[in-house]
Formats: sequence, C-alpha cells, structure tokens
Amino acid sequence: MQLVTQSSVSFGPPPVSRETGCELGGALLGQGIGTVRPVWPEQSIAAPLLGSNVTVREIWRHPGSGTRGEIEGIAWRRANGVVYGVIELDEADFPDASNCSSLQAASEEAYRRIFRLLDLLGVPNLWRVWNYFDRINVESHGLERYRQFNIGRQDAFTACNRSVTGSLPAACAIGLTSGPLSIAFLAGESPARAVENPRQVSAYYYPVTYGPSSPTFSRATLAALPGQEFLFVSGTASIVGHLSKHVGDAAAQCREALANVEAVVNEANRSGPSVPFALNHLSYRAYVRRPEDFPAIHEVMVTLGPDVETVYVQADICRTDLLVEIEAVASHALGAADDVR
Repeated sequence: MQLVTQSSVSFGPPPVSRETGCELGGALLGQGIGTVRPVWPEQSIAAPLLGSNVTVREIWRHPGSGTRGEIEGIAWRRANGVVYGVIELDEADFPDASNCSSLQAASEEAYRRIFRLLDLLGVPNLWRVWNYFDRINVESHGLERYRQFNIGRQDAFTACNRSVTGSLPAACAIGLTSGPLSIAFLAGESPARAVENPRQVSAYYYPVTYGPSSPTFSRATLAALPGQEFLFVSGTASIVGHLSKHVGDAAAQCREALANVEAVVNEANRSGPSVPFALNHLSYRAYVRRPEDFPAIHEVMVTLGPDVETVYVQADICRTDLLVEIEAVASHALGAADDVR
C-alpha cells in the first residue's frame, strides 16, 4: 500500500491510476473543493492550504484488486486485508437533547456504524482515524464541542466492546469553519501496535479537567501488511505531560510538537520495525490555527530537510491555546527503507 500525493488537481473526473492495483481511498484538501467525487472513498477537507494556492489530493493506493460499497452512509473500499472508509453526518439530523448535544450523538452514531461495518467485513482493527467537524472550540450545553465529541466517540467504543485504553488507533480531531462531521479511517485484519510518548501522559489517561471522557486514541500505531509496515503518528501538539507549553509562541510550539513526534518515532523504533523510521522519511500534515504564524512554523518544519513533504492546513485545534498540530505517516518495504511519497 502506498500514499500518493497529487498537487493542483482539477475538478473534472478524478485521475485513475495506470498502475496495477486500486485506489483504496484518500483525502482532498483545499478551498473551493468541487462536488465531483472519485469512485474511491474520499474525505473532503475544505480549508485553506497555507503557502500554496493549489488543491492537494492524497490517495492510498493498493497493488491488489479491490471491492467497494456503501453501508449506513459509509463509503468504503477493501483490498486484501485493508479497508479505507469515509462517513459524513449532518448534525442537524441529530437534534439536541437535554443530556446530549447533536455533535455528541452524531459522533457516537458514526463510530457505531464504523464498528458495525468493520465487524461485517471481518476487518475489526482500526489503525488510523481522521476526524473533522466545525466550531471545535465553541462551548454549548455547558461543554466545549471537542469534549462533546470525545464523549460520543468513547461511548461508541464502550458500546461496541472496544477498549478505551491501550490498544487504540492513531487519530486526530481538527476544527473547520463549517461542514459536517467527517470521519475517515484505515482498518486492517491484523491489529496495529499502539505506541505512546514517554514525554506525555497517554491521552486516554488525561485528568477530568480536560473533559468527562478522555480522548480515545494512541499517540501512534505501527501496522503491517505482507512485505510492508506503516507508522501512523497522531495529531501531535506542544503538550508535555498533559499541559500545553509555549502559549502564544507558534515557533516554540512547533519545535515542541516536533520533539514529541521524535519521541514517538524513537519509541516506535524500540518496538522493532525491520528498518528504523526517521523524521526526514515521514510525510507531514501541519494544522496551523492562525495564518500569520505560517512563516514561523514553516521555518521550523524545513529544518527536517529540503525534501520532506509537508502540507499546511489552516484549521482549529483541540485546545484554544495550541497554535499548531502535526501528524505524520511513513512506510517501509520490509527489508528496505522507503517513505510513503
């Protein structure tokens, strides 16, 4: 399986690979995203891309043949032992209740549907999840919307007999200015190995000051297919222990976030991949809260190397005092170092 990035895509029929294999799924990032969707599941992330005026399409491509379908609003595609899927739910379809916001209800329902699909397909193990919804830092029902999302997500894990600690998928939760609750996921027949960061409290052990339900994700996951292994690094910010650091200083936050990514990569390497992963062999997505911070953040990111691929997305982050969040992915062919680009 391979992640392919295409810049400056058009809004006509999406490109089809001429290589042997299938497009498992992917994401389309940028403003002005059109309504034409490809035949594979695609998550639309309608947000400005900083430092670029193009739209970026990321595609997970699998060398084998695939099957696809749609169940309970989830567009999915499967190739061998891997499934990629996308679900979008409109919060308006989940009216607020006295004990539950529309976002909480939609989040729980989305994850329940995902787990039902994975059980049906016999691919039960979530490897990586991308969560997007609007107004992430706005308070309603006496609680920030990010914390409402965490309640719904954790309730679904519990209801579907999934663990809420330990062996959890890598994930991010990002705020956009508008749009539905959008969740994309990669899952496999075999379980991924969860990786935690020794510099941070595991998110699922956060104290209740961060909300009644802790975030349900691991700092990273290691996953494997025949002949290939993957490292998925979750959305990572300037947090040490469980406290935000360098409030107001975007460059310092970016350096701290990269220190956390490095700690996670080092921890993953101790788990014994065939070839150690390295910071300059990862592909990055950086979420930047304030566009005026982009030059300072970019200056830090380019220290990773001139050929390191980073897409910069203007978006909100789970804490109001955080200015940047960084996620990453890499893969190795077993026995040979290679990145995902």
